[in-house]
Amino acid sequence: MAERTFLPLIQKMSRKILVTSALPYANGSIHIGHLVEYIQTDIWVRFQRMQGHEVHYVCADDTHGTPIMLRADKEGISPRQLIERVYREHTRDFAGFHVGFDNYYSTDSAENRAFCEDIYAQLRQKDLIAVRSVEQFYDPVKEMFLPDRYIKGECPKCGAKDQYGDSCEVCGATYAPTDLKNPYSAVSGAKPVRKASEHYFFRLSDARCRTFLQRWTRSGTLQPEAANKMQEWLGTEGGDKLSDWDISRDPPYFGFPIPGTDEKKFFYVWLDAPVGYFGSFRNYVEKEQARPGGKNIDEASFLRPGEADKAETELVHFIGKDILYFHALFWPAMLEHAGYRTPSQVYAHGFLTVNGEKMSKSRGTFITAESYMNLGLNPEWLRYYYAAKLNSSMEDIDLNLDDFVARVNSDLVGKYINIASRCAGFIGKRYGGRLRGVAPTAELREIQLRAGLVRDYYDAREYGKALREVMQAADIANQYVDLQKPWDLAKHSGQADYLHEVCSEALNMFRLLTVYLKPVLPKLAADVEGFLGIGPMQWADAGSFLPANHAIQAYQHLMTRVEAKQLAALVEANRESLQPVPQSQQRHAEHQQHAVKAAGVEVSAQALPSPQPSRPVGGEGAAGAPGAATISIDDFAKLDLRVAKIVRAEHVEGADKLLKLTLDIGKEQRTVFAGIKSAYDPATLEGRLTVMVANLAPRKMKFGLSQGMVLAASGDQKGASGDVPGIYLLAPDSGAQAGMKVK
Repeated sequence: MAERTFLPLIQKMSRKILVTSALPYANGSIHIGHLVEYIQTDIWVRFQRMQGHEVHYVCADDTHGTPIMLRADKEGISPRQLIERVYREHTRDFAGFHVGFDNYYSTDSAENRAFCEDIYAQLRQKDLIAVRSVEQFYDPVKEMFLPDRYIKGECPKCGAKDQYGDSCEVCGATYAPTDLKNPYSAVSGAKPVRKASEHYFFRLSDARCRTFLQRWTRSGTLQPEAANKMQEWLGTEGGDKLSDWDISRDPPYFGFPIPGTDEKKFFYVWLDAPVGYFGSFRNYVEKEQARPGGKNIDEASFLRPGEADKAETELVHFIGKDILYFHALFWPAMLEHAGYRTPSQVYAHGFLTVNGEKMSKSRGTFITAESYMNLGLNPEWLRYYYAAKLNSSMEDIDLNLDDFVARVNSDLVGKYINIASRCAGFIGKRYGGRLRGVAPTAELREIQLRAGLVRDYYDAREYGKALREVMQAADIANQYVDLQKPWDLAKHSGQADYLHEVCSEALNMFRLLTVYLKPVLPKLAADVEGFLGIGPMQWADAGSFLPANHAIQAYQHLMTRVEAKQLAALVEANRESLQPVPQSQQRHAEHQQHAVKAAGVEVSAQALPSPQPSRPVGGEGAAGAPGAATISIDDFAKLDLRVAKIVRAEHVEGADKLLKLTLDIGKEQRTVFAGIKSAYDPATLEGRLTVMVANLAPRKMKFGLSQGMVLAASGDQKGASGDVPGIYLLAPDSGAQAGMKVK
């Protein structure tokens, strides 16, 4: 058995640590795969604080780049509206899982921009920025250069269709986008063309960077397997495996413009994303300085090398192994040569699998944090399970749902909570809720002596080993209760003092176990603190026991068991039937785009071509009729349907069927000419809500420009009464607001 240290000897020199987790991208929901990292980091931060160390934990949403821009465009909102909404969702989810950031911010901030521009200026001054021409694929329809992941085609190695521009998911080959066969834009479906553009590069291949990285990657900052991987990428001494890093992107692009380029070039998102750690930290420091009684934090002591050495501060990153390349090569080299401190530690973790397989929407195992919370599952169940699986390596961990149920119920409810539930009632009912002073038993001492070992495991991020020690200690406590049988002692009046002693010993054991579990289960630990009538527990509290006559509160059950049906409901709630777009439809869309281009028609990047009225092929045209043409979900997604408020309705002079409508769609007003004059008096329309197609190309009419189309139901077949059905404007339910998207 490993050496155990008695608690009074475990205090270490106080540390000052700035801790970060990788920034989640503001383009989607937080899911259980993401949570591995944030829970791992949060446990470490909480543990360090229990040691009495000064710890600042910051993070932010990663908000820039092409995917953000394209998603916002698809939803008909601005990128900033999108990232503000996602920010609210992300902070809600993190709070739900008790991830306790000191500051959660955004990379789209003045603080981050200032750091980016300063780092760029320092690198440029040191001749570490180069400018050269690059040939890339360009989408002639959307009028934009395409990132690798937005180009698809046939794999040049195995011929698999619909593969991304950088790698094949079928054979695993990697290649340049220009190597793809029959490439097409994943944005518009158009065939991309090659086009040259000047790009800005960080000269990572420079001898100064190579020499620094050879030293830094071997300094102990990285895990051994990570350091070995870096040596593969760096090559041997004097090797030439490092390539310069493209840090620029062309417009249209959502991000920070590169100084001196007149907004014709933007910083690549991967430059400003890690800089966002510093931006969030500065925002946090400034808020603390402005807050009455706020912390006095010296920013420079954490970010500048000379000051950091004097203050003995640390900068610790927790990341996934998929972004190790950026954090162990680009990021430290950039910081070193721009005059900033480099990371003290970079801790990389593996991926999450569910039931031994990659997370899957079709299997329902691509589980969002929101769905987990909405179904009422306890977030600390997941925190405990992850901690029980995590270690200091980059190995993947598996969430086995059956094991999840068994482990949580056995460890947390059956072992840990069971101690209090079996003994607390006797204290409340027979002894006025007051404990007896303890003369520590061998069992209580044995549990206490594990404090040093559990501490060391937490500090080394060996959470699985730490929790095994804790559960072994819980076994000792339960064996003590089983042996003493307080339920039997309670039957004999002559055993009252001994019953009091046994239950007091057991609750002291329970308190020690709670100290050890507090970094993992902060909410439960707070509930236990309330039940035991004590203040927030620190690690040093494991060196003492609750005194004689200490009052506890009436016991209420602290945690319920997991039910298998809850997990089944969670999987079902996240199951998605993924029906791929038929290949023929995809090719048809491509051919249409090619035909438009070949005919010399210029298609606006902001609008779709005006659809021409047509009847479904092979049918009568009635909705749902046999033979009616079907469309894919992607076809439907091209329509931007918006709730519109009719601000004004007017007759159109010289028009027999048209009314002129002025529509409010939230961010702007549009004019639409609608053929509804036979059905509606203009005076009755003003103030009503309806639905419009907002991305229909404007149509020039002799009465003016029509900027969309309102939706109405109508029929051309006579009804039972012999009348032809009229025209009926579509209207949303009450509560809808102008500008809302119809999905």
